[in-house]
Amino acid sequence: MGGDSGGSGKQRKSASGGSGRSLDKYRAKRKSGHTPEPMGGTSAKGGKRRFVVQKHAATALHYDFRLEAGGVLKSWAVPKGPSTNPKDKRLAMLTEDHPVDYLGFEGVIPSGEYGAGKVIVWDTGTYRNLAEHEGRKVPVSKGVGEGHVKVWLDGEKLHGGYALTRTGRDGERERWIMIKLADEGADARRNPVSTEPTSVRSGRTLDDLSQDDEKQDDEKTSKGGK
Repeated sequence: MGGDSGGSGKQRKSASGGSGRSLDKYRAKRKSGHTPEPMGGTSAKGGKRRFVVQKHAATALHYDFRLEAGGVLKSWAVPKGPSTNPKDKRLAMLTEDHPVDYLGFEGVIPSGEYGAGKVIVWDTGTYRNLAEHEGRKVPVSKGVGEGHVKVWLDGEKLHGGYALTRTGRDGERERWIMIKLADEGADARRNPVSTEPTSVRSGRTLDDLSQDDEKQDDEKTSKGGK
């Protein structure tokens, strides 16, 4: 079963409108050709829905938690990152929907561009939607609009249930909390944000990413000088 109940995987209408329209804010903040960030992508038909947690060294270091739902990625910025301790309540600020192709994005957003900084895929995998109302599944997209999302993550670092609940607003931005559910994936002794800093995609840290980019810049400069 897909994480967003409905299961067809086709681009469906989300809480903020059609999947293409819900990316208007994302595209308005970015200039195609000026940033390596993807601008599109579609969800595969059928299969499980995917999630990603990206470690993002922007103005302030944070973790972007994204769920594939309604043909886009529903996204939250989590300053301290996800916890495996059910006692922790992590602040999560709802951000604009991102395109599905962002699931695999890892790289450096150039200085002067929105969200400038280094990004790695800190964790990724599939998820199941756990949210129900009167015995019926509540689609993730609808849950975002109603202020409550509950999912089961099957990632490389994160496992088990997580709940996100809207608690208020800071200006135009919605303030949520992210909590680990008490299940077999819970472990108060673990602190993966601190002990597991590498990308599950490339094995690199944010510092490694910076060094690799500097090497590429040096290579381009030396080639240009020939």
